[in-house]
Order: sequence, then structure tokens, then C-alpha cells
Amino acid sequence: RDMAVPWRPRHLALPVALQPLRACRLLHDTAPLQDVLLFEHERGRFFAFLGLFCAGQGVFWASLAVAALSRPPVPVQYQDAEAPDSGHFDLRSAVWRYGLAVGCGAIGALVLGAGLIFSLRSVRSVMLRAGGQQVTLTTHAPFGLGAHFTVPLNQVSCMAHRGEVPAMLPLKVKGRRFYFLLDKSGYFPNTKLFDNTVGAYRSL
Repeated sequence: RDMAVPWRPRHLALPVALQPLRACRLLHDTAPLQDVLLFEHERGRFFAFLGLFCAGQGVFWASLAVAALSRPPVPVQYQDAEAPDSGHFDLRSAVWRYGLAVGCGAIGALVLGAGLIFSLRSVRSVMLRAGGQQVTLTTHAPFGLGAHFTVPLNQVSCMAHRGEVPAMLPLKVKGRRFYFLLDKSGYFPNTKLFDNTVGAYRSL
């Protein structure tokens, strides 16, 4: 009985002794020795068609704006009895022509801007660099050509957990406007490492 008493504290101290080992293991998992792919979603064909669609819409609405600004090639001559009321509701008046041109230009710019922002903020892949201190994000970019940049990991914050959003996972990068979007239908090769690094929330 006397020998069992000093053995009990050693037995209770065993989990405490294992805590540094667990911390070292977690640190080793989040600091890989080589680059690790955390997310990938290849949709180059879709964004190529999206770029062509937005470009076509831009040309279409721009041509309408130019046509609205141009005067009628042959002015129509009316007799005094048949002359219509040339007030503000005349479609050929300057107010209507300039208003229509501005409206067409605004619609074209809105379509082009939305397509550009969506292409630049849709993430194609996320790569955790060796050492776990930097992360490289690759977006689809216009026409699916792809564009990438590397930022420190502590400047990346995931605004929601993977299980909390139905479709898109918003990712915030310090110093950049708008959120970067990760489609949940993409491939997550290492979900645990993703949740501990890029998928973690940080106050930026």
C-alpha cells in the first residue's frame, strides 16, 4: 500500500507530460515542410464563357449608347397641321437621347463590372506554402486565364465555417476589397489542415 501511493501521482502526471507532445504535433501539422494544396475547383470553361458573355453585353450596350447619341440621318419634315408636339416626350429630343445613352452605358458597365469582380474573386485553388506562414490564392480571373497572389497567413480570415454556409465560403484578405469566394462543391484534400489555417477566423 505504501508503494502504491507515490505511483499514483506519476500516473496522473502522464497526460500532463503528453500535452507538449500534442502541441508539437499540432504545430507540425499546421507547418508543413512542403507546399500543401488545401482547395481546388477548376471551372475554366465556365469563366471563359462568362467572359465572352460579358464582353458581348458590353459591346451591345455600348453600341446602343452610341446609336442613342447619334442624330437621325434624315430629319422628317412635317407640315404645320401634322407637326407633332415637340415637347420633352419626343423620343428624338436631346433629353431622351442623352438619358437613353447614359442608361445603356450604365447597364453595360454594370454587367462588365459584375463579371469582372466575380471572376477575380472566385477562387480556383488555395496553396499553403512550406512552413505554414504564407498562403497562395489563385483566382479564375476574366476568361478563366487565372491570377494568383501570395499573402501571409495571418492576413487571411474565413468569415464562416464550412458547415455553416450552403454554397459559397467567404474569405477575407486584409487590404483587398470584397470577399474571395470558395465554392463548397470544390475539392478539399485536407479539411483538418484547412480549418486550422485558412479556414480559421481572424480579426483583421
